[in-house]
Amino acid sequence: MKVNVTVPATTANLGPGFDCLGLALGLYNVVVATADNLAAADAAQPTDLTITTSGEGATQLATDTTNLVYRAADCVFTQVGKRPLRLHLHLENNIPIGSGLGSSGAAVVAGLLVANTLLDNPLSFADVQRLAIGFEGHPDNVVAALHGGLILAVHDEADWHIEPISLPAQQVIIVLPDFDFPTAAARAALPDSLPRADAIFNHSRLPLLLRALETADYAKLALAMQDRMHQPYRLPLVPGLAAAMQAAQAAGAAGVALSGAGPSLVAFAPAHHEAVAAAAQAAFATAGLDSRAWILPIAQQGAVVTTAS
Repeated sequence: MKVNVTVPATTANLGPGFDCLGLALGLYNVVVATADNLAAADAAQPTDLTITTSGEGATQLATDTTNLVYRAADCVFTQVGKRPLRLHLHLENNIPIGSGLGSSGAAVVAGLLVANTLLDNPLSFADVQRLAIGFEGHPDNVVAALHGGLILAVHDEADWHIEPISLPAQQVIIVLPDFDFPTAAARAALPDSLPRADAIFNHSRLPLLLRALETADYAKLALAMQDRMHQPYRLPLVPGLAAAMQAAQAAGAAGVALSGAGPSLVAFAPAHHEAVAAAAQAAFATAGLDSRAWILPIAQQGAVVTTAS
Protein backbone atom coordinates (compact mmCIF):
# COMPACT_ATOMS: atom_id res chain seq x y z
CA MET A 1 0.00 0.00 0.00
CA LYS A 2 1.21 3.51 -0.81
CA VAL A 3 0.11 6.66 1.04
CA ASN A 4 0.89 10.24 0.00
CA VAL A 5 0.42 13.02 2.53
CA THR A 6 0.82 16.66 1.53
CA VAL A 7 1.04 19.13 4.44
CA PRO A 8 1.15 22.94 4.22
CA ALA A 9 3.58 25.24 5.96
CA THR A 10 2.12 27.40 8.70
CA THR A 11 2.79 30.72 10.33
CA ALA A 12 1.75 31.10 13.95
CA ASN A 13 1.05 33.88 16.45
CA LEU A 14 0.78 36.68 13.84
CA GLY A 15 1.73 39.11 16.57
CA PRO A 16 -0.71 38.92 19.51
CA GLY A 17 -2.09 35.41 18.89
CA PHE A 18 0.63 33.67 20.91
CA ASP A 19 0.25 29.85 20.89
CA CYS A 20 -3.39 30.01 19.78
CA LEU A 21 -3.45 31.37 16.22
CA GLY A 22 -2.13 29.62 13.11
CA LEU A 23 -2.39 30.23 9.37
CA ALA A 24 -1.69 27.65 6.65
CA LEU A 25 0.44 28.75 3.68
CA GLY A 26 0.88 27.45 0.15
CA LEU A 27 4.27 25.80 0.66
CA TYR A 28 4.19 22.03 1.16
CA ASN A 29 6.03 19.01 2.48
CA VAL A 30 5.13 15.66 0.94
CA VAL A 31 5.60 12.29 2.61
CA VAL A 32 5.25 9.14 0.52
CA ALA A 33 4.90 5.96 2.56
CA THR A 34 5.07 2.46 1.15
CA ALA A 35 4.20 -0.39 3.51
CA ASP A 36 3.28 -4.04 3.46
CA ASN A 37 2.54 -6.92 5.80
CA LEU A 38 0.68 -5.18 8.58
CA ALA A 39 1.14 -7.17 11.77
CA ALA A 40 -2.17 -8.57 12.97
CA ALA A 41 -2.11 -7.28 16.54
CA ASP A 42 1.47 -7.01 17.73
CA ALA A 43 2.70 -3.44 17.99
CA ALA A 44 5.84 -4.71 19.71
CA GLN A 45 7.05 -6.36 16.52
CA PRO A 46 9.75 -4.11 15.02
CA THR A 47 9.28 -2.48 11.65
CA ASP A 48 11.88 -2.85 8.94
CA LEU A 49 12.22 0.91 8.32
CA THR A 50 13.93 2.82 5.52
CA ILE A 51 13.78 6.59 5.05
CA THR A 52 14.98 8.75 2.18
CA THR A 53 14.90 12.53 2.00
CA SER A 54 15.04 15.31 -0.56
CA GLY A 55 14.67 19.07 -0.62
CA GLU A 56 15.03 21.47 2.30
CA GLY A 57 17.34 20.19 5.02
CA ALA A 58 17.57 16.76 3.43
CA THR A 59 21.00 16.04 4.88
CA GLN A 60 19.95 17.20 8.36
CA LEU A 61 17.03 14.82 8.73
CA ALA A 62 17.39 11.56 10.63
CA THR A 63 16.83 8.43 8.56
CA ASP A 64 16.23 6.05 11.46
CA THR A 65 13.57 5.65 14.14
CA THR A 66 14.45 9.06 15.61
CA ASN A 67 13.03 10.77 12.52
CA LEU A 68 10.13 13.01 13.57
CA VAL A 69 7.74 11.75 10.88
CA TYR A 70 8.35 8.16 11.96
CA ARG A 71 8.13 9.00 15.68
CA ALA A 72 4.69 10.51 15.10
CA ALA A 73 3.64 7.50 13.03
CA ASP A 74 4.89 5.18 15.75
CA CYS A 75 2.54 6.83 18.25
CA VAL A 76 -0.38 5.64 16.13
CA PHE A 77 1.09 2.17 15.59
CA THR A 78 1.58 1.79 19.35
CA GLN A 79 -1.85 3.12 20.28
CA VAL A 80 -3.70 0.96 17.77
CA GLY A 81 -1.57 -2.14 18.37
CA LYS A 82 -0.66 -2.78 14.72
CA ARG A 83 2.31 -1.82 12.59
CA PRO A 84 3.73 -2.66 9.16
CA LEU A 85 6.51 -5.21 9.04
CA ARG A 86 8.16 -3.12 6.32
CA LEU A 87 7.85 0.63 5.86
CA HIS A 88 9.60 3.02 3.51
CA LEU A 89 9.18 6.77 3.95
CA HIS A 90 10.29 9.34 1.41
CA LEU A 91 10.30 12.90 2.74
CA GLU A 92 10.12 15.63 0.10
CA ASN A 93 10.69 18.83 2.08
CA ASN A 94 9.89 22.31 0.83
CA ILE A 95 9.39 23.90 4.26
CA PRO A 96 12.75 25.09 5.63
CA ILE A 97 13.76 23.52 8.94
CA GLY A 98 13.91 25.81 11.96
CA SER A 99 12.35 28.68 10.04
CA GLY A 100 9.24 29.52 12.03
CA LEU A 101 7.13 28.03 9.23
CA GLY A 102 5.89 24.92 11.03
CA SER A 103 8.31 22.32 9.68
CA SER A 104 8.12 20.20 12.83
CA GLY A 105 4.33 20.51 12.96
CA ALA A 106 4.13 19.41 9.33
CA ALA A 107 6.29 16.38 10.12
CA VAL A 108 4.07 15.42 13.05
CA VAL A 109 0.87 15.79 11.04
CA ALA A 110 2.32 13.80 8.14
CA GLY A 111 3.47 10.96 10.37
CA LEU A 112 0.15 10.66 12.19
CA LEU A 113 -1.87 10.71 8.97
CA VAL A 114 0.43 8.23 7.24
CA ALA A 115 0.11 5.72 10.06
CA ASN A 116 -3.62 6.18 10.54
CA THR A 117 -4.23 5.73 6.81
CA LEU A 118 -2.04 2.63 6.60
CA LEU A 119 -4.09 1.10 9.43
CA ASP A 120 -7.40 1.94 7.66
CA ASN A 121 -8.18 5.00 9.80
CA PRO A 122 -8.91 3.56 13.24
CA LEU A 123 -8.49 7.03 14.76
CA SER A 124 -10.95 9.83 14.10
CA PHE A 125 -9.85 13.24 12.85
CA ALA A 126 -10.35 14.58 16.38
CA ASP A 127 -8.15 11.79 17.77
CA VAL A 128 -5.41 12.63 15.28
CA GLN A 129 -5.71 16.30 16.15
CA ARG A 130 -5.36 15.63 19.88
CA LEU A 131 -2.30 13.45 19.25
CA ALA A 132 -0.76 16.16 17.07
CA ILE A 133 -1.27 18.87 19.68
CA GLY A 134 0.12 16.64 22.42
CA PHE A 135 3.13 15.68 20.34
CA GLU A 136 3.96 19.25 19.28
CA GLY A 137 3.16 20.77 22.67
CA HIS A 138 1.04 23.63 21.30
CA PRO A 139 -1.84 23.75 18.81
CA ASP A 140 -1.21 26.63 16.42
CA ASN A 141 0.94 25.03 13.71
CA VAL A 142 -0.49 21.50 13.71
CA VAL A 143 -4.13 22.54 13.79
CA ALA A 144 -3.65 25.00 10.93
CA ALA A 145 -1.78 22.30 8.98
CA LEU A 146 -4.64 19.86 9.51
CA HIS A 147 -7.50 22.24 8.73
CA GLY A 148 -5.99 24.82 6.40
CA GLY A 149 -6.79 28.53 6.54
CA LEU A 150 -6.73 30.59 9.72
CA ILE A 151 -7.42 28.68 12.94
CA LEU A 152 -7.97 29.82 16.51
CA ALA A 153 -7.39 27.08 19.11
CA VAL A 154 -8.69 27.37 22.67
CA HIS A 155 -8.29 24.80 25.45
CA ASP A 156 -10.48 24.11 28.46
CA GLU A 157 -10.17 21.41 31.10
CA ALA A 158 -11.64 18.76 28.80
CA ASP A 159 -10.60 19.38 25.21
CA TRP A 160 -9.54 21.75 22.47
CA HIS A 161 -12.02 24.06 20.77
CA ILE A 162 -11.02 24.81 17.19
CA GLU A 163 -12.46 27.82 15.43
CA PRO A 164 -11.83 28.22 11.67
CA ILE A 165 -11.90 31.84 10.52
CA SER A 166 -12.76 32.43 6.87
CA LEU A 167 -10.33 34.67 5.00
CA PRO A 168 -10.46 36.11 1.51
CA ALA A 169 -7.77 34.94 -0.90
CA GLN A 170 -4.59 36.93 -0.42
CA GLN A 171 -0.83 36.66 -0.59
CA VAL A 172 1.50 36.54 2.40
CA ILE A 173 5.13 37.62 2.40
CA ILE A 174 7.70 35.48 4.20
CA VAL A 175 11.34 36.50 4.62
CA LEU A 176 13.75 34.02 6.22
CA PRO A 177 17.21 35.16 7.30
CA ASP A 178 20.08 32.70 7.31
CA PHE A 179 20.30 32.52 11.09
CA ASP A 180 20.08 29.54 13.43
CA PHE A 181 17.37 30.32 15.98
CA PRO A 182 16.04 27.08 17.50
CA THR A 183 12.53 27.15 18.92
CA ALA A 184 13.92 26.07 22.31
CA ALA A 185 16.12 29.18 22.40
CA ALA A 186 13.19 31.36 21.35
CA ARG A 187 11.05 29.89 24.14
CA ALA A 188 13.81 30.31 26.69
CA ALA A 189 13.94 34.04 25.94
CA LEU A 190 10.38 34.57 27.23
CA PRO A 191 9.67 35.80 30.77
CA ASP A 192 7.68 33.72 33.23
CA SER A 193 5.13 36.48 33.76
CA LEU A 194 3.93 39.69 32.11
CA PRO A 195 2.85 43.05 33.47
CA ARG A 196 -0.90 43.51 33.47
CA ALA A 197 -0.62 46.38 30.98
CA ASP A 198 1.14 44.10 28.48
CA ALA A 199 -1.52 41.41 28.86
CA ILE A 200 -4.28 43.97 28.24
CA PHE A 201 -2.32 45.30 25.25
CA ASN A 202 -2.33 41.86 23.62
CA HIS A 203 -5.90 40.97 24.57
CA SER A 204 -7.19 44.15 22.95
CA ARG A 205 -5.35 43.52 19.70
CA LEU A 206 -6.18 39.86 19.07
CA PRO A 207 -9.90 40.38 18.27
CA LEU A 208 -8.96 43.35 16.11
CA LEU A 209 -6.45 41.17 14.26
CA LEU A 210 -9.06 38.49 13.59
CA ARG A 211 -11.53 41.06 12.30
CA ALA A 212 -8.95 42.81 10.13
CA LEU A 213 -7.78 39.56 8.54
CA GLU A 214 -11.34 38.32 8.04
CA THR A 215 -12.31 41.48 6.17
CA ALA A 216 -8.90 42.18 4.53
CA ASP A 217 -8.90 45.53 6.34
CA TYR A 218 -5.22 46.28 5.79
CA ALA A 219 -5.50 49.72 7.39
CA LYS A 220 -5.98 48.13 10.80
CA LEU A 221 -3.22 45.49 10.57
CA ALA A 222 -0.34 47.70 11.73
CA LEU A 223 -2.14 48.22 15.04
CA ALA A 224 -3.66 44.75 15.22
CA MET A 225 -0.37 42.85 14.77
CA GLN A 226 1.40 44.61 17.64
CA ASP A 227 2.55 42.37 20.48
CA ARG A 228 4.15 42.65 23.91
CA MET A 229 4.01 38.98 24.90
CA HIS A 230 6.86 37.44 22.90
CA GLN A 231 8.27 39.63 20.14
CA PRO A 232 10.05 42.22 22.32
CA TYR A 233 12.07 39.39 23.90
CA ARG A 234 12.90 37.59 20.65
CA LEU A 235 13.59 40.38 18.18
CA PRO A 236 16.93 41.45 19.70
CA LEU A 237 18.28 37.90 19.37
CA VAL A 238 18.20 37.86 15.54
CA PRO A 239 20.48 40.41 13.83
CA GLY A 240 18.57 42.79 11.61
CA LEU A 241 15.14 41.38 12.42
CA ALA A 242 13.68 44.51 13.99
CA ALA A 243 15.12 46.62 11.17
CA ALA A 244 13.73 44.20 8.56
CA MET A 245 10.24 44.47 10.05
CA GLN A 246 10.45 48.27 10.01
CA ALA A 247 11.76 48.25 6.43
CA ALA A 248 8.90 45.99 5.32
CA GLN A 249 6.36 48.41 6.75
CA ALA A 250 8.11 51.40 5.17
CA ALA A 251 7.92 49.58 1.81
CA GLY A 252 4.17 49.08 2.05
CA ALA A 253 3.45 46.19 4.42
CA ALA A 254 0.28 46.77 6.38
CA GLY A 255 1.32 44.48 9.23
CA VAL A 256 4.48 42.58 10.07
CA ALA A 257 5.27 40.01 12.75
CA LEU A 258 7.56 37.18 13.65
CA SER A 259 6.47 33.97 11.96
CA GLY A 260 6.02 31.59 14.87
CA ALA A 261 9.12 31.76 17.04
CA GLY A 262 11.16 33.11 14.10
CA PRO A 263 13.56 33.84 12.62
CA SER A 264 11.22 34.34 9.63
CA LEU A 265 9.04 37.40 9.46
CA VAL A 266 5.54 37.38 7.99
CA ALA A 267 4.02 40.43 6.35
CA PHE A 268 0.64 41.30 4.87
CA ALA A 269 0.30 43.92 2.16
CA PRO A 270 -2.44 44.96 -0.26
CA ALA A 271 0.11 45.31 -3.10
CA HIS A 272 3.83 45.60 -3.92
CA HIS A 273 4.66 42.28 -2.27
CA GLU A 274 8.01 41.95 -4.06
CA ALA A 275 9.07 45.44 -2.89
CA VAL A 276 8.16 44.60 0.70
CA ALA A 277 10.19 41.39 0.55
CA ALA A 278 13.16 43.16 -1.05
CA ALA A 279 13.17 45.87 1.61
CA ALA A 280 13.24 43.31 4.41
CA GLN A 281 16.00 41.38 2.68
CA ALA A 282 18.05 44.55 2.29
CA ALA A 283 17.77 45.20 6.02
CA PHE A 284 18.99 41.69 6.79
CA ALA A 285 21.88 42.19 4.35
CA THR A 286 22.88 45.36 6.19
CA ALA A 287 23.02 43.27 9.36
CA GLY A 288 25.27 40.75 7.59
CA LEU A 289 22.69 38.04 6.94
CA ASP A 290 21.65 36.44 3.67
CA SER A 291 17.93 35.74 3.39
CA ARG A 292 15.28 34.14 1.23
CA ALA A 293 11.77 35.34 0.46
CA TRP A 294 8.49 33.71 -0.54
CA ILE A 295 5.21 35.26 -1.61
CA LEU A 296 2.65 32.61 -0.77
CA PRO A 297 -1.10 32.19 -1.00
CA ILE A 298 -3.10 31.16 2.02
CA ALA A 299 -3.64 27.39 1.91
CA GLN A 300 -7.38 27.12 2.35
CA GLN A 301 -7.14 23.31 2.51
CA GLY A 302 -5.13 21.47 5.13
CA ALA A 303 -3.25 18.21 4.85
CA VAL A 304 -4.34 15.98 1.95
CA VAL A 305 -4.07 12.18 1.95
CA THR A 306 -4.17 10.01 -1.17
CA THR A 307 -3.68 6.26 -1.41
CA ALA A 308 -2.79 3.63 -3.98
CA SER A 309 -2.64 -0.12 -3.70
